[in-house]
Amino acid sequence: MKEAYVIGVDFGTDSVRSVIVNALNGNEVAASVFQYPRWKQGLYCVPSKNQFRQHPLDYMEGLEATIKDCVQKAGAAVAAQVKGISIDTTGSTPVAVDKKGRPLALSAEFADNPNAMFVLWKDHTATAEAAAINKHAEQFETNYLRYVGGIYSSEWYWAKLLRIFRTDEAVRNHTVSWVEHADWLPFLLTGGAEVQQLKRGVCTAGHKALWSEAFNGFPPNEFWATLDPLLEGFADHLPSRTYAADEAAGTLCPEWAEKLGLSTSVVVGIGAMDAHMGAVGGQIEPYHLSKVMGTSTCDMLVVPPEDLLGDKTVKGICGQVTGSVIPGMTGLEAGQSAFGDVYAWFKNVLSWPMQLVKESSVLTQAQAAALIEETAARVIPELAKAAAALPLEEKDVHAVDWLNGRRTPDANQLLHGALTGLSLGSDAPRIFKALVEATCFGAKAIVDRFEEEGVPIKGLIGVGGVARKSAYIMQVMADVMNMPIRIHRSEQTCAIGAAMFAATVASIYPKVEAAMEAMGQGFDQEYFPDPARHAYYKERMEQYHKIGAFLEHNNL
Repeated sequence: MKEAYVIGVDFGTDSVRSVIVNALNGNEVAASVFQYPRWKQGLYCVPSKNQFRQHPLDYMEGLEATIKDCVQKAGAAVAAQVKGISIDTTGSTPVAVDKKGRPLALSAEFADNPNAMFVLWKDHTATAEAAAINKHAEQFETNYLRYVGGIYSSEWYWAKLLRIFRTDEAVRNHTVSWVEHADWLPFLLTGGAEVQQLKRGVCTAGHKALWSEAFNGFPPNEFWATLDPLLEGFADHLPSRTYAADEAAGTLCPEWAEKLGLSTSVVVGIGAMDAHMGAVGGQIEPYHLSKVMGTSTCDMLVVPPEDLLGDKTVKGICGQVTGSVIPGMTGLEAGQSAFGDVYAWFKNVLSWPMQLVKESSVLTQAQAAALIEETAARVIPELAKAAAALPLEEKDVHAVDWLNGRRTPDANQLLHGALTGLSLGSDAPRIFKALVEATCFGAKAIVDRFEEEGVPIKGLIGVGGVARKSAYIMQVMADVMNMPIRIHRSEQTCAIGAAMFAATVASIYPKVEAAMEAMGQGFDQEYFPDPARHAYYKERMEQYHKIGAFLEHNNL
């Protein structure tokens, strides 16, 4: 094959990124980023209530804008040779749809109703519903929670569905199905017109919606109807079959082909969640934990076919699903509900006085805006530099990283973060140091859980913005973990992973492992642990666990 190009699209929390990639060597030809305008304005979100919703128009506009921009940058000759598109998204980020598979928020009646929009992964309004699911599951002989670590989370599909049904009668009455973001976008691009034709990915269904081959699909109607009569019959309308990301959802429909400047022969792949495709883009290896580090973390592990876990399940993680990362292998997911968000929170706290600059009598509006932007961009890098220079002392500030609850191990979204050991000498760098340590301790707790459950961790792979941008955080991570961590070269690992799947569904490669080998960009940094610092952090992690246990026991 002389020329072949593919498109990978990565829908993150704040923006969507698209890339056109040469499928023969992995070279990036064009890239484009689009910030969600409604999300950026804070519309439909109430952070104090843990409500985070995104309008489907943000996604649709971003999809069109970024791909068109990439096509324009790459040129007509490249566009004519685009063979496939694959998409990853955050998850679980589901939405209520009508019989045509159309999100309710796209109708005039529900255009401004947050309950008719995508319920973002970080939305924790469904904690009561998750607790009800966990308690209800104890009544059944079949353990329907065994493949999601034994605990269902408020971040996931069924808890969010039940929450919307309980709180919004109008949305409930118009809902025909409940669809993950990663499943809806391929349906949109292929011109889907009936929700029953929508193909659901094994990635989202297995990790977030309790689908399993062991159950012949989703838990039966009896489970849901006895949980709440509002769910009577809902599961009966869900398909028993799911699809891996190396399978095709269809081809680009005429409407979207015209919008994007591409051919209707372009194959559209089944969608998956960002960290799962990001692990592929980051060239994951069996038993090497791929840490996709952004606003939160998703930690991915794959177990090869010869070591399939069978009936063994790992307690307290976010699921183990065959084919959710690499088809044929068991994918295991864990993660932290807040990682980069912890640093962003502290940055926002420190930056609050900057709003006073807008009212300055000595600066023009343009000068004030430029000063605010410049200062905001420097806060985290300067804090990291100052924290790295601090001596490691026994009485340093301690922190717990559960600012958005705890995802793994043992999901509990009702938990809160904490700072302890504060004194009048606790300045911003010392508090930042404690927050960085806490996020790394949270990461180490995940590794410990895998190993306690008999799944070895042979190495660490870091991907994502935090991994590439902060040498200080990655060095602390290596010291806490007491093992090296390799940093993947790609700036857009999730989008590159999606491109690898696009090359597979377009039959450029017979399987995604071949696409990974041909298109992988490799690693350009590695951090090694320091034994002395590890000893210091090991003692501090014991305190981290003690403080966390106190918070959890006392519901603080």
